[in-house]
Amino acid sequence: MADPIVFAGAVEWSGENPGISLKEAPDGPFVALASFFRVVLSPHGRGHALVLLQSPQEAHPPAERGNYCLYDNETLARYLVSDFVSNFGAYKGLASLGSLIYRRLDSVEASGDPASVYTETVQAGDLNVRLTWSGLGEPFCFALPPEKSATGTHHMPSLFVGCQDATVKVNGRTLSGKPVPREIAGRTITTAMLAFSETWIRAD
Repeated sequence: MADPIVFAGAVEWSGENPGISLKEAPDGPFVALASFFRVVLSPHGRGHALVLLQSPQEAHPPAERGNYCLYDNETLARYLVSDFVSNFGAYKGLASLGSLIYRRLDSVEASGDPASVYTETVQAGDLNVRLTWSGLGEPFCFALPPEKSATGTHHMPSLFVGCQDATVKVNGRTLSGKPVPREIAGRTITTAMLAFSETWIRAD
């Protein structure tokens, strides 16, 4: 029997973290960002959170283009933003992260099929956000070593499903932009993907 693969270190959180990052031009800035979390285990318990940046490059945009963190566990949400999202490539250094509007969500619903079209719908008061991934590809599993993870300090085993297209709708309005190609673990996918069975393990 082959030796098991063991990741030494403390498990900091585990769950799902599908994301959508949109640009109007491949060499331009991101114009809309969404990172959704369904956490099943963490030091702060279970919970959901959606970091939604309708105006990634602006710290104080107009209300209709506001930047939000929608949550059902505020302590967990703030931990995810400060320790993880702030290190994600598309989010790193954005002033918008420092002025997020934190709002409690009322409901979260996953629908569709990860083999074709998949949707997460979040309701928070009068704010309805619908994330949809389409043209989904073949699932693949990999583990990033700490030096290649977003934080630089965590092992990150995960299962990804790349997609060809994705949309973010806020109260029925589709945000501008499209996902663009990106490489990860030797695969070319886009800046929109499903991420299941994702676990962040702080390296010893």
